[in-house]
Amino acid sequence: MSTDNLIRIMDTTLRDGEQTTGVSFNDMEKLSMARVLLGELKVDRIEIASARVSEGEFQGVKRITKWAGENNCLDKVEVLGFVDNGTSIDWIVQAGAKAMNLLMKGSYKHVTEQLRRTPEEHLDDVKRNIRLAKEKGLTVNVYLEDWSNGMRNSKDYVHFIIKGLANEPVNRIMLPDTLGILDPDETYNFCKEITGSFPDLKFDFHPHNDYDLAIANVFQAIKAGITCIHTTINGLGERAGNAPLSSVIATINDHLKMKTNVDESKLNMVSKLVESFSGIRIPTNKPLIGDYVFTQCSGVHADGDSKNNLYYNDLLPERFGRQRKYALGKTSGKANIKRNLEDIGINLDAESLKKVTEKVIELSDKKNTVSAEDLPYIVSDVLRNQALTQNINIRNYSISLAYGLKPVASVAIKINDKTHEDTAPGDGQYDAFMNAVKKIYKRLKKPLPVLIDYSVTIPPGGKTDAFVETVITWKGENEFRTRGLDSDQTTAAIKATMKMLNIIDQKIQ
Repeated sequence: MSTDNLIRIMDTTLRDGEQTTGVSFNDMEKLSMARVLLGELKVDRIEIASARVSEGEFQGVKRITKWAGENNCLDKVEVLGFVDNGTSIDWIVQAGAKAMNLLMKGSYKHVTEQLRRTPEEHLDDVKRNIRLAKEKGLTVNVYLEDWSNGMRNSKDYVHFIIKGLANEPVNRIMLPDTLGILDPDETYNFCKEITGSFPDLKFDFHPHNDYDLAIANVFQAIKAGITCIHTTINGLGERAGNAPLSSVIATINDHLKMKTNVDESKLNMVSKLVESFSGIRIPTNKPLIGDYVFTQCSGVHADGDSKNNLYYNDLLPERFGRQRKYALGKTSGKANIKRNLEDIGINLDAESLKKVTEKVIELSDKKNTVSAEDLPYIVSDVLRNQALTQNINIRNYSISLAYGLKPVASVAIKINDKTHEDTAPGDGQYDAFMNAVKKIYKRLKKPLPVLIDYSVTIPPGGKTDAFVETVITWKGENEFRTRGLDSDQTTAAIKATMKMLNIIDQKIQ
């Protein structure tokens, strides 16, 4: 790929992203994410840690550098270091890394008030550390911490520092909006001033999202000549976080008409992995990676999509490993209902479709949750037919739980007027229940979908927190969800499972 139109990506989820409140990755999680970021997603560089943090961090860096060395990508792995007379350098070298991102001060206020050094003294300190790092075999990049405030309040200092670094063995100079203060106009003007004043140097832009302007600032930084952007997965980072990689990639591809090496089809997969490891849930309306961002709610939109994709834009979900869905609610029209019914293999005549649509709107007005998996039951209720009869019911079940022993479930299920029983242990109460069901279905040679997600929430609008809603996502021929509501989590999950059994039973017949 030609580099003329190529924007590089340095992802700092494992370093800056870990500064998110409450987030701490262990060494195996960091190794897993490093493998995915470089091996699957194909970002150009990753920043994985800060030097001198802890023994655990040191061991984590060693794991990653060992893997990277074995896979010919060690030069893409970077560690933050400090101006500390070589202490960081020794730490990084001993951890097996080959690239250091040296943190120096990018504003006059920081250097004089925090370090209590003159600009000349600080620059000399930095040069000494750069040369020592090169002697130890490290590639060096330099962060100008608080660069954005430096450009606002002390441009002469910023120019002095960059000019002083111009002849040093520095690979890239990194311009952070450390406190997330910039707006798009400032970003363009400041970046343009730097790239124009030092055309022979390579610059990165490191945005923060305190004013929710990180992506707009990335857009302007690239237009001003910046050739590498720093990101985090899901926008993790201190305070309001950093620029989310997914949004950066879409902006570069679609608005700037430029290229990256990132495989955008893997973005959703990596986002879900980081969500799992970080414990920070992705907002459902988060662009590109939120659960609902490829879901149309308006019936008008669904109708338009069926007529030459009138409501599509360039953000096609398939680009990001996603699928378009059509939500059910009081704004749903017949087109929404029809799309969802087709997904579960149900076709209705025009009059029947009208009645089902009216029922969905009625339920939504009462603030009842209406979902695609509820549709077969709504169809059955409205049309008073056997579109989906309750052919499968639980006669009874018993789950025993004892300290130090695995739970055991005994289950009796009635299928087409015949009762089937079995018993099985499991890693949890619901797992034991499912294992018993699987034994029954295996004996009957009936297929079961795979459980791929299980979530428990307090339903919105509930009058008491004694109830929980369990939503289970299944994968068979198609992906679908079922939900159950009960005061007991296991019972709610069992109710959701019984919905699943009846849905697949209807499909098989």
